[in-house]
Parts: sequence; C-alpha cells; structure tokens
Amino acid sequence: MSTIPYFERPRTVTIVGGGIAGMSAAVALAQCGLRVQLVEARGYLGGRASSYLHAGTGEVLDNCQHALFGCCTNLIDFYQRIGAADKIAWHRQMTMVEPGGRQSMLGSLSLPAPAHGLPRLLSAHAFSTADKLSLMRAFTALLFAPVAKDSRESLAEWLERHGQSRGALRRFWWLVIASALNADLDQIAMPYAAKVIRELFMNSAQAGAMGLSKVPLSELYGGVEGIINQAGGTVHFNRAITAGAFNPRNMQWCLESREEIFESDDLILALPFQAMKRLLPMMPHGGEGMGMSHQPGESIPSPIHLRHQLEDFRHWPIVSIHLWFDRAVTELDHAILLDREWHWMYNQSRLQQGRGGHYIELLSSASETLAVMKRAESLELALKELAEFFPKVREAKLEKFALIKEIRATFGVPPGIDSARSSPLSPWRNCYMAGDWTDTGWPSTMESAARSGYLAAEALTRNIGAERKFLVRDLKPQGIMRLFRG
Repeated sequence: MSTIPYFERPRTVTIVGGGIAGMSAAVALAQCGLRVQLVEARGYLGGRASSYLHAGTGEVLDNCQHALFGCCTNLIDFYQRIGAADKIAWHRQMTMVEPGGRQSMLGSLSLPAPAHGLPRLLSAHAFSTADKLSLMRAFTALLFAPVAKDSRESLAEWLERHGQSRGALRRFWWLVIASALNADLDQIAMPYAAKVIRELFMNSAQAGAMGLSKVPLSELYGGVEGIINQAGGTVHFNRAITAGAFNPRNMQWCLESREEIFESDDLILALPFQAMKRLLPMMPHGGEGMGMSHQPGESIPSPIHLRHQLEDFRHWPIVSIHLWFDRAVTELDHAILLDREWHWMYNQSRLQQGRGGHYIELLSSASETLAVMKRAESLELALKELAEFFPKVREAKLEKFALIKEIRATFGVPPGIDSARSSPLSPWRNCYMAGDWTDTGWPSTMESAARSGYLAAEALTRNIGAERKFLVRDLKPQGIMRLFRG
C-alpha cells in the first residue's frame, strides 16, 4: 500500500480506545505509513466486542454473542486486514424453534433477489397464513415505497399503518428486527429498520448470510498489534486518559494518563458516547486547539454542542447466560427461540473451535426485565425455557453457569437520533472522533464502529493533504433488487 508523505519526520497519531472503531482507524493509518499510538484503558482489545477470563467458571467468555452479516462490508474488510477472515464461519440458514420443539427454517435458496428468501418464509410453520400475508404486504411496501432517510416515523407506527398481524409482530418484527436493533419497536426510527430489512432479507442472499466467530472474540484481534508495531507504532494497555491539551506552538497533542504522557501530531477519540461525555471536561474548552481546518460544507460542533448531542443517546441492554451441561442437549448450532424471554441460542461447543464439553449460550436483546432479574431467577427461567425447546435439558446435569449483563450494549436509534450523531470532525484542531454513535448511517453495530474508524482515518488524511479512501461500499443489490435502490 502507498504511504503517507513523511515531510520532515514521521507523522504520529494517538488513538484513544481499542474497540473496533479505534482498531480499524489504527490499522488503516498504520498500513499507509503513520506511526500509531493506540491507547486502551483495559488490558485487552475489542471494547464491547471482546472476551475475557471469567473467574467464576475458569472459561474465556465473550461479553455477549456478536454476529456480523454479509452486508457488513467494512467489518469484513477490517477482519481481512488483520488476518482474521478465516476465523469467521458463515451460516445461511436460521432455525426458528417454537415451545414444544417444532422447527421452521429461514434462509436463502438459489433464486434472484428478493425471491431468494421467499420459499422458506412461506413454508415456515412458525407463521400462520395471516402472518405470511401481512409480512408480504410489508415487504411489498418497502420494495415499492422506500422509506425516506429523514422520516421521523417509528417502526411501531409504520407496522400499525401496514396492518401487521399479531403473530408477525411477535415472531418476526419484535424478535428478529427489534432484536437485531436491540430496542423496542416504538424506539426504532423507521429508516434504520428499513435498512436492516432490505439488507438482511431483500437485497441479496450474500448480504443476509450470518457470520459467527470460531474463536473467542479477543482472539480475532491478534494481528492488530503486529500491524501497528511494524509501522513503528505501539499499543498501550491499562492507560486511562485523564487530560488532553493542544500546543499551538509545535502543533502537537499532549494526552496524560496516570502512568505516562502521549504526544502526537493528530488525535482520534474512538470512544463510546458515554466515555466521550466523561472525557469532554478534560479537553480544551476554547481558544488553543480550536478552529480546525476543514472542507467547505463540513460541519464542526462546538464542545457545548457536542455535549448536548451526547445527552440524546440512551443505552439498551443485552443479557446472556452461559450454561455447561454434562451431555448434549441439541444438535443445532444456533436457533431463534419463539415466544419466551430468552430469544437466541448459540451452541458454543459446536461454533467455537476447541471448546469441548456441552456449552450453550442464551441471549436476550433489549430485555429490561432480564437486566434487573436476580441471578438465581435468571438461571431458573433459562433452564425452564430451554427445556421447552429442547427436552433433553431435563435429563442433563448443569455443571456450571455464568450470567453476563451488558447494560450498555448498544445505543438506541429512535426517530430524530440522527441530529445527535456527529461527523468525524471534532471541535478541536487535528482531532477526530470515531465510534458506532457517530454519523455512519448504520445503527449501533460492529459495522458502524468499523465504518466510523475508517471515516475518521479518511478525515485525518484529507486534512494533512494526503487523502486516502478506506471506506468500503455497500454490497450492490442483486436480481430484481437492482431496480429498487431504497
């Protein structure tokens, strides 16, 4: 790859935050010649998409199950850059299981889009004839009347307007779509819902394929540090930033942690929105460091405006429970569980290499009920519901378990949230912002985080007069969908 001109000396950039946003920016910039200092407050990379050794079980656990899809072009590109693409297993079918054990399949066949998923949907036992007709009405409406990007209608309002049946609401829109966006139906802006529906079910079979890591999440990122080191940079763990200042005399940023000081030409703050809120009082309030150069038409928020923007975000939880049995309870790799509190099942003994044993993970999205439920109650409910879907659970012995509540798993995307999502340009000179909450056009996902890192890296190279393009285009719609670009 071509490198950034060095001018008088190698250009340096400090990136605060070792989640996917920070890593994607760091790798992109290191691969084109910048010296990167990646600073992470914890002892490992990955942020909310990471794994750690759980003391109670002695097992390495993901903070919760993360999936990507074929439409996540920038996340896939990031995995390719760091040599992790072969650690992702792709699945083209999803099994829906009803209490009692009856199964239905969703997935694609060899038909032109958007018909590729239609046969499986129409044959699914989980949906009544009325459910299927209402879903077809909704898909047809999305095909011929695309949702405006500035629409302030919620998904709940749109579904009511399009006469969705109770079964379609409960078993598809709530469980599949609202679960994917991790929020209640009335708290999802219709443009984001429409994007998810078109990408996962309509545009192409490739776009809707689901990718799951074959290793614990943090193992995916093993190549990041080597790429940064090869370009003369470093990764610093267990370093929480306590203050930041910009020196206009030498045009350098100086960031302080309790352990050391980091100096660089440029700065990228790749943090979740709540961490950005905490950092704001430690950053310059005005004068020095302000007035960053930018392209005509680009909007730069003031520190006060940025603070107000960050106040508009709300967290939504994801709860997972990890169960180890003395025997196999299902041969499925993963499943959607219908009509119960626990929504998804992942058979990690089959999905992750070298796991062994009989390890099942259950997950519930946007469940404020489970988020406040006591540990013993959560376990009791999990075992009771799992046995309704897989009767072998009643014969199995539970050997150990772990309950993980990711209270700050994602941010919501209610109508009007776009006004709170900032560009990569920060209020400060030579400083940029990344994170899934920034203006990427995607909801709170790993794909949004990867896009934000690439967008921040592009803004940096543009500002120093050595513009590079990192962002990967969306997959092109296939089949008839090429005529309907929503």
